[in-house]
Formats: sequence, C-alpha cells, structure tokens
Amino acid sequence: MESNTENNVKQQQPAQRIQIYPPTTTGVSPFWIAKYERDAKKYWDQFYRRHQDKAIAIVLVAKFLFWVTSTKAETSMEPLPKFFKDRHYLDKEWDQYFSVGCGAGNAVFPLIATYPDVFVYACDFSQRAVNLVKAHKEFNETRVSAFVCDLTSDDLGKHISPASVDVVTMIFVLSAVSPEKMPLVLQNIKKVLKPNGYVLFRDYAVGDLAQERFSTKDQQISENFYVRGDGTRAFYFSNEFLTSLFKEQGLDAEELGLCCKQVENRARELVMNRRWVQAVFLYSDSVNYSPSSEALSKSDLCCQENIKPKADAEPIKDFVVDMSEGMAVEMFGALTNDTEVIEIELGGCDIKIKVLSKEYQHTCKSTGLMLWESARLMAAILARNPSIVAGKRVLELGAGCGGICSMVAVRSASIMVATDGDRTALELLNQNIISNLRPPFLTKLVIKKLEWGNRDDIDAIKAMNNEGFEVIIGTDVTYIPDAILPLFSTARELISSNKSAEKDQAPALILCHIFRRVDEPSLLSAASRYGFRLVDKWAKGSPNNESQSLISSWFPENNFEEHIPTSALNIMYFQLD
Repeated sequence: MESNTENNVKQQQPAQRIQIYPPTTTGVSPFWIAKYERDAKKYWDQFYRRHQDKAIAIVLVAKFLFWVTSTKAETSMEPLPKFFKDRHYLDKEWDQYFSVGCGAGNAVFPLIATYPDVFVYACDFSQRAVNLVKAHKEFNETRVSAFVCDLTSDDLGKHISPASVDVVTMIFVLSAVSPEKMPLVLQNIKKVLKPNGYVLFRDYAVGDLAQERFSTKDQQISENFYVRGDGTRAFYFSNEFLTSLFKEQGLDAEELGLCCKQVENRARELVMNRRWVQAVFLYSDSVNYSPSSEALSKSDLCCQENIKPKADAEPIKDFVVDMSEGMAVEMFGALTNDTEVIEIELGGCDIKIKVLSKEYQHTCKSTGLMLWESARLMAAILARNPSIVAGKRVLELGAGCGGICSMVAVRSASIMVATDGDRTALELLNQNIISNLRPPFLTKLVIKKLEWGNRDDIDAIKAMNNEGFEVIIGTDVTYIPDAILPLFSTARELISSNKSAEKDQAPALILCHIFRRVDEPSLLSAASRYGFRLVDKWAKGSPNNESQSLISSWFPENNFEEHIPTSALNIMYFQLD
C-alpha cells in the first residue's frame, strides 16, 4: 500500500507554480472602487482623527495663501516664486471667501489673519475636520462659518446665499473627488460665486512622483485616479483636463502654471521631484479663455525657477507638502504609520509583533501581513503542549509576518523553519523574530521563501533538511481553492516518510483554519490525492466533537477560551497513508 501511494505521487505531473497574488498591476476591483466611493467620508474622518494634534501642510497652505494675498498685507512670511505675472484679481477688497474642503482650517486662519474684515465660509465633508476648525483657538463665529457639506450631493445654497462669495479657494481638494463627480462640485460652487468671482486652485499634476509610484501598484481606480494606503484617493490633473473641466462649467482659466519642487528625504538620501498645478479661474460668461503658449511657457519657467533658484533669490526652506498620511507611501515607498504592534502572552512569554494595521488592511493584497485567529489558537496549543514538536524537525507553511507558531515551537523543536511566499511578509517576519527571540532560539529558527509548487523553493528547503519534517503546521492557509492542491503537493514532498513511530509521534500535517471558500470535502479529496489521510479533527463549539482524543488532549478543561476569538475554528490532523 505504501509503495503504491508513493509511486502514484511520483507519477503525477509536477505541481504548477501557484500565483496566489496578482503578478502584475490589475487595478482596484469594482467592489473596492464602490467601497472607496461609499466610505470616502469615513476614510477622511480616520485621517483627521490620526492627525488632529499635528500641523498638516500648514506651511504649504500658508505660503500659497501668502502668494495670493501678498499685494494686500505686509508680512514676514517668504513668498512662493512668482510664476504668475498679474494679480489683478486681488486689486480690490473682497468681502467673503469660501474655503472648499477646509480640512483643519489651514487655509481659513491665514485668511482671517491677513484680512481683518473678511468673512470666510469653510466646509468639509468630514465632521471631524469641521470640529477641528471650530476648536481652533482663532475660530470666531463672527468671522468664520464652518459646516459639513458633501459638494457632490448636498445643496450648498442651504449654507451660503446665492452669488455672494468673491473668492473660492480649492487647495488639494478636487483631487479627492471621483472624476465623474467633479462637475457636480463645480456646479455647486458656481451657485454661490459672484459674477466675475475667482477660484484659486492648487492640486496634484500628472507626472508627479507619487503618480509614478502608484503606477507600479494595484492602486489605480481609473485614468490618473488612485487610492492611497489609508483609503483616501488622489487624482492627478493635466492642464488640458483641468481647463476643460472648469470651462464646461463657465469658469475660464485666467492663469495656469505648473509648480515643480524637489523634496529631500535626508534620512534616506533621496531627492523627489513633485509636481502641482496652480491656476486662477474667473466666473464670467463674457470671457473666453484657453491656455496659450505663454501660459505653458510660464509653467516651464516655474519648474526651472523652483529647481534651480537664481543666485540672488533666497531659497525656500522646509517646504512641507504632506497633505495626507498616504503621501509617505507615494513619495518614499514606505508607510510612516502602517503597522501596529500586537502583544500576545503565550506560555508565560510576552510576544510583541508588528502587523499591518487594520486601517490599511483594506488595500492589502497579502494576507500574510495580518495576524489570523487560527495562528493565535495554534500558538497557544503549542505553548501548552510542547511535546507536539519536542525534539522534532518542524516546518510552518504560510507563516506570514507574525510567525508566532514558529516562535513558540522553536523552543522545543530540533529544527524550525518558517516559510511564506510573500517577500514583504518575510521581511516583517524577520523583524518580529529578531525583536522577540534571543540565542539559541534566534539562531535555530530559519526563515525561507516558499511558494507552494515552486520547484526551486522546495529544493532549497530539502537541501537544508534531506530527512523531511516530522511536523508541518499551517494556519489559515486553506482559503484559496486554487492553492489547495499545491499546498498538499508541497507538504507531501517535504514531510518525513518515517512511519515507524507511534500514532501520536508519526509525521503529521496539522492545519488550523476557518472554512471559507474551501469546504472540508474538498480538503479531504486533495489530501487523499497526495497520500494524506485524516487521523483526527476538532471543531470549536461542535456539540458532537469528533476528535478521537488526540487533538482533544491538547486542551485543558477551560478549552482555551481566551485564545479562541471565534467559534468557527477547526483543526485537522493528517498523516501519510
């Protein structure tokens, strides 16, 4: 029987390499596109909650506003380079301003400080942002009216009288709106803007470094429209798209320019080229304006002037551009706050591991960057029952970034190898192991890349242990139907063929999981195909638990309730036929 099974395994076709995650950029799925649109307010609320005590982009906004107000007031603040020649739209005193997408008030308070008699309307569709404005020490209801409004659907006329606003500021606002809904925003704004009123605009430009980085990831929603890691979105404007968009709503481009800046990350010795489009639009049916070669040449001069300042010009220092937490990803390819630390007590040992924070898991393509319930349960079992792996050669499949089962098992095992097919997960796994283990356990735990069915990966592991593994562990590795056969095929090649031991000591494959898209009959069929048989199984909360004492003996009388966050967990114990 044994030889027949082994012959059958050898005669089967070599397992094809399974690609669990898309190898190329396929863009954001329709489900997530709809969710980002539906929950846009929630993601920006989360953003302002994280940054409510931080000054975000205040320098950027303040400098921009100084540029548009520098003919009106004396100030020590350094102006931006002069890449617009005329400022005639500020040659008269204005009565009312409207700050669209006011955020925490970074545009509002410099305005009221510069113009003592001006009244400013400020709106944002994030309630938390509006609350921050109202909580600002300079907030005064006689000077500022702050309110919540979704300009793509709410009627702005309920808050502001028609044709009453002189100047509207839109600073890094429109880029957060779906392109198909941008006309709705402009139509709403036009209701409250006076004839011959102005819109002062600044936002991301096509060709910005952030867009280039997005193009290599699965974060594109549509052309020039992307989602950041924190769920907020960003559109990158071309001159043609921008002028056409505003022109269709009766807003003509008075001035248009491209601002280029070199942003330096001294810690990483990187210099990044950033690009923004800056424009002034006039609401007047009598003016027909289209971008001229002069306007475009001014854009070019702007770029040159910013990158290579004139000798007699004072360089701009500490130019802050961070408009959202996602900007760190866009600029430098690394999140500033994308991980969270989880503390777990296992067998008297406190383990602290970094995983992808919940706020970023919605865009994560790798499940290996999270900690799953089954890993918690299996790690607790190993901590309470070290005899399962004591003195044995142990392999963990799909260890992910946490590796808590491997960190517990290495204390008793003779050899411990933790594997995963995702390189990012392996990098974080290495950090977690280094921060939690000390010699000799640190040197005994080996990390290896293993894509199931990948011949090179399998051979590399065999080369370090040609006797096979006596225990193979997998937690929540059975969720993708196409990966089940490669999973059992790989386990079959790496498990020890020694069957002379007693039943509870014979080589075993232990799977702990929640049944999701793969049911038990499918698992048993795949296992049988590669010479595995189910020896025992256990299901949390099952009234007729079928465990034949092998698995049930691992649990004390309290049944590990503190380690079982869900009643859907299952354990399956396989051995070779």
